[in-house]
Amino acid sequence: KSGLPILEGLKMIRKQTDSRHLVKVIDQIISDVSNGQFLAVSMQRLPNVFDSFFVNIVRVGEASGTLAANLAYLADEMKKSQELRNKVKSAMIYPVIVAIATVALVSFLIFFAFPKILPLFASLNVPLPLPTKILIVVASFLIANGALVAAGLVVFFVGLKVLFMVEAVRRVRDYVLLFLPVFSRLIVDVNMANLARVLSVLLKGGIRIVEAVTITAHTFGNLVYRDELLLAAEEIKKGETLASQLAQRKRLFPILVSGLIEIGENTGNLEENLVYLSDYYQSEAETSLRNLTATLEPILLLGMGLVVGFVAISIITPIYKITQGIGG
Repeated sequence: KSGLPILEGLKMIRKQTDSRHLVKVIDQIISDVSNGQFLAVSMQRLPNVFDSFFVNIVRVGEASGTLAANLAYLADEMKKSQELRNKVKSAMIYPVIVAIATVALVSFLIFFAFPKILPLFASLNVPLPLPTKILIVVASFLIANGALVAAGLVVFFVGLKVLFMVEAVRRVRDYVLLFLPVFSRLIVDVNMANLARVLSVLLKGGIRIVEAVTITAHTFGNLVYRDELLLAAEEIKKGETLASQLAQRKRLFPILVSGLIEIGENTGNLEENLVYLSDYYQSEAETSLRNLTATLEPILLLGMGLVVGFVAISIITPIYKITQGIGG
C-alpha cells in the first residue's frame, strides 16, 4: 500500500520474523519471486501454509492490481476467524477443567483412600450396603487392572482419532452433531459466520460467484456444509441462484441467510449483505457459546457431585454402621 515492491516487503517481513518455520516459508517465496514467479504461484506451492482461499485472493489481487486491498481483506478475515476460534476454545476450558478434576478426585479416592479402608471392611463381619459393594467390585477391578484399563483408554481414543480421519465417518459425525440440542445452534452460527465472512472476502476480491462458493466450501471443516455448498456451486453453473439452493436446506442455512443473499443477488448488494450476515452470526455464535457454557456448567457440577457423593457415601455408610455397632 505504501508503494514498496513485493520483494522488498518480503525481505522486511523476514527480518522481523522470529519463527524458524515462517523464515523458511518466506525464504522460499523470496526465492520464487526473485526468479520471476507471481506471489500467488509461489504460495500455491506451499498448500500446508496457504490454503486455496488465501491463494485465490492473492491471485485475483495480482491480476487486477488490487493486491494491497485484497491482502487487507485477508488480514481482517483471518483476525475475525482467529477471534471466533479462540472464543470457542475459551468456552470449552471450564468444562474440561471440571471433567479433569472429577476424574482426578475419584481416582484419588479409589486408588489411595479406598485401599486403606478396604481391609477394615473385610475384617469386620457386617452387611455392606449396595453402593459399597458396587464400589468394592469397581475399585478391586481397577486396582488389579489399572494399567490395562489405562492402555485400553489410550487405544480407544487413538482409534477414535484414526477413525475420524475416514471421510465417511467424519461425515456421519458432522451430521449427527447438527441434531444435538445443546450443540446444533452453535454449529450453525459458527458455520454461517464462516460462510458469510469468507464468501464476502472472495467476492470483494473479484472472484466469480461459482468459484467463490467452491473455494468457500473447501474452507469448511464440517463435511455436511462442504457437500451442500459444492452441490450449490454445481447448480449455480446451470443458472440457479445461490439463495434458491440454500433455501432448500433450512436446517443448515437459516431463512435469514437465504433471504438476505436473495435480496443481495437481486439488488447487486450481495457483498454488503454478506458482511452484515458475518457480523450478525459472529455475535450469535458468541451468544450461543455463552448459553452452551451456562448449560454445561450446572450439568457438569451435578455430575461431579453425584460421582464424588456416591464414592463418599459408599465409604462413609459402612464406617457409620461399624461405629454404631461398637457403640451398641
